[in-house]
Amino acid sequence: MSMRRLVFWIALLAVFAMAARISVDTDTWWHLRAGKWMVENKAILSTDIFSYTRFGEAWNYPGWLVEIPMYIIYHRLGAGGLNLWTAGMVTLAFVFIWQALSGGEFFRAFIVILGAATSGIYWAARPYLVTFVMAALFLWLLEDFRWRRKDRLILLPLMMVIWANSHGGFVVGFMLWGVYLAAALFCAVPYFAHLLGISKPGSGSPNVGRLQPLRRLAIIGALLLLSACLTPLGPRLLIYPFATVGIGALRDYIQEWQSPDFHNLAVQPFAWLLLLTLGVVGASRRRLALSDFLLVAGFAYMGLLAGRNVALFALVAPVVLSRYAHPLFVSITRWLGVRTTVDTSGTPFQKRVNSGILLLLIAAAGLKAASIFPQSINERAFRETLPVDAVHYLAEVSPPGRIFNSYNWGGYQIWALPEYPVFIDGRTDLYNDEIISQWLQVARAETGWEGVLERYQVNLILIENRSLLDRVLSQRLDWQELYRDELAVIYYRR
Repeated sequence: MSMRRLVFWIALLAVFAMAARISVDTDTWWHLRAGKWMVENKAILSTDIFSYTRFGEAWNYPGWLVEIPMYIIYHRLGAGGLNLWTAGMVTLAFVFIWQALSGGEFFRAFIVILGAATSGIYWAARPYLVTFVMAALFLWLLEDFRWRRKDRLILLPLMMVIWANSHGGFVVGFMLWGVYLAAALFCAVPYFAHLLGISKPGSGSPNVGRLQPLRRLAIIGALLLLSACLTPLGPRLLIYPFATVGIGALRDYIQEWQSPDFHNLAVQPFAWLLLLTLGVVGASRRRLALSDFLLVAGFAYMGLLAGRNVALFALVAPVVLSRYAHPLFVSITRWLGVRTTVDTSGTPFQKRVNSGILLLLIAAAGLKAASIFPQSINERAFRETLPVDAVHYLAEVSPPGRIFNSYNWGGYQIWALPEYPVFIDGRTDLYNDEIISQWLQVARAETGWEGVLERYQVNLILIENRSLLDRVLSQRLDWQELYRDELAVIYYRR
């Protein structure tokens, strides 16, 4: 094996090892429950059957194409299988990013590791991973078309069919396409100026060939629009992302939709990558391309608005960074007399040594994957954040009545306690501001909170131990404590 291939595999194995961790989060569970229902009923779930606040209402989440495989993986391999699926999807995304980068292998490896460290705050076993992978694929194909004149854009509409049936983040594909369309339109400005008779005197006739990329991207855009409609929702899917983002409570109270907390060490790589990209572009003698400016500015703005978008910035920024940093990197290393090129020839002995190193690294990555595969390891992690014992108590005792539940635990309750419909869970697109506001009213024990529970005939409350509602209920004679552990508490209306 050549040194060039070895560096490539070292970078990808490093990304895989970073992503091989407990990836099942609070929202994973309702995705699994939806996938299970669709497998058992051989139909696409289109109405809510998991809550009593929205029961029977239309619920058109565009994720069926991922939720079904997620359930099958969990059913056959357990939570460890989902952990490996997450690591594999993350690694695949950076395979595409690697192809879009500029520079040599060592330089690309550094950029990829930095991008992976930045995006790590949002790696979870959820359909969002499809958006992560598809965004990387779209970026690679559009970069090849923009800079290398490799036209494989016809793949984009085909991928959009998969994307639109997998996650509401398919709108990111249109954003990326729009960036390169804007760049192509800017390049065609001289032609349109000449056509309108407003070009500079003596500028001559512009090259008609400048219109070809614009024409090609416009056709692809129309096909993307048609492809996004090939879902059970049809054209209605196009408004889904905007309706979700328009939920006020989503931005105000859901952590992943809020601005990132830079006091958190896990968020620090986002700041490093952003500042490094800005510094390198400023120091470079290369003229800043419009598409590069739009990529960095647009996705940095999105990342600063919502933490979940940091992962997308971690895909686009490395591509721009590598384009402007590589010439600087080469100049500095030449001045220092440091050799950075990879010898592609190598002796047969060197190639065998490289192969041996790769096998050792594969074994190390396999050990890391094996450490997060056993079900016992995952269940131990679940007990740290989920009311596993409290849910087991409810399943055993089965007290009558509806449950008012914690927002963060609703998805797990849907999965582990299906006989008790939830008040709320992570499906914010279903509950909207109305139900989320009512949940907040009760959770904060605000004026009228008892009326909300009366309206929904709630007799049970499953909430975090030592929360505000717990302290209020502990002083009430009309609510009796049934269960308490270090994480959760259950109350029953007398």
